[in-house]
Amino acid sequence: MVRLGAMGDILHALPAVTALRLAHPDWTIDWVVEPRWRELLAAGEIETPESAASPNTTPARPLVNRIHFAPAKDWGRRPLSPQTLRQIVQLRSALRVCPYNAVLDLQGAVRSAAIGRLAGSLRLIGEADPRERAARWLFSQRVATQGAHVIEQDIELASAVAGDSLQAERPLLPVDSAAERWCDELLASAPSRPAVLINPGAGWGAKRWPVERYALVAHAFVERGLHVFVNTGPGEEPLAEVIVNATAGTATLLTPSLGRLIALTRRIALCVAGDTGPLHLACALQRPVVGIYGPTDPSRNGPFGTRSKVLRSPLSHRDHTRNHATEAGLFTIHPEDVLAAADALLAQETVV
Repeated sequence: MVRLGAMGDILHALPAVTALRLAHPDWTIDWVVEPRWRELLAAGEIETPESAASPNTTPARPLVNRIHFAPAKDWGRRPLSPQTLRQIVQLRSALRVCPYNAVLDLQGAVRSAAIGRLAGSLRLIGEADPRERAARWLFSQRVATQGAHVIEQDIELASAVAGDSLQAERPLLPVDSAAERWCDELLASAPSRPAVLINPGAGWGAKRWPVERYALVAHAFVERGLHVFVNTGPGEEPLAEVIVNATAGTATLLTPSLGRLIALTRRIALCVAGDTGPLHLACALQRPVVGIYGPTDPSRNGPFGTRSKVLRSPLSHRDHTRNHATEAGLFTIHPEDVLAAADALLAQETVV
């Protein structure tokens, strides 16, 4: 299994791989992933494929037997460095220890297809029309997918491995006991207050709804008696601080590990975010979401498998150019629109 890319890319692949695991519990399923996303597959620190190996799945590692690491972004920055070449050789050796019957490229990129080739399998399965068209020439088996959403496309690819007719399954995500305890302590001060997670950041600026509008939404949530958590990734702390300051410090700023973010997201009543990893994590855990979309297409990358409200302007058009400035259509979405969507979802939510 090869899926690199961002956090959302990994999460989009999980329903398909979970379907494979449930349909074939005796199979060995390994995954090549960027090191920073390892906690989406296994709880705790994992440094090498050998330490990641396991003949059986567990709550801490519910989906895969072995995890291989490919720091592909670093390789792209230094393609000819001795360290890059050494790591590629090491990955190739690790992938060829146990021959694979098939390799599934769920990324559809030249880089991921090339990594799939390292395994030496005669079957490298990918889309007939992948996101990077040149990647198709590396596939030995091409699948013409029909689904609109990337999760549906991944299910079609996974079905091709053994000729199954698979359906998307609720993703199996690891349970980190230490993170679960941390989350219990975090919420202990107000156990009866519904928790809302806001994530103001995004992969690039064009996808980012103005932070001042997130701040107004957070303030309204606090006035409604909700416990507001503001999640922030590296370098996004100033965004979160704007929101926390707007609530006079009532909202809680978090920079959690992935394991802790998973634990908290399991307990929230609502997530409000753009097209980001934390929003897709909430979907994977079947928590309600309000998705604020601009240049990315929610029919392909939107919420899937959970109750949701998607806000997107008719002015927005699909554009994956990594522009820094907020896309114009996002300015037509107002805090009142987000609050109305949130209220509709919260009215249906039963908080245990």
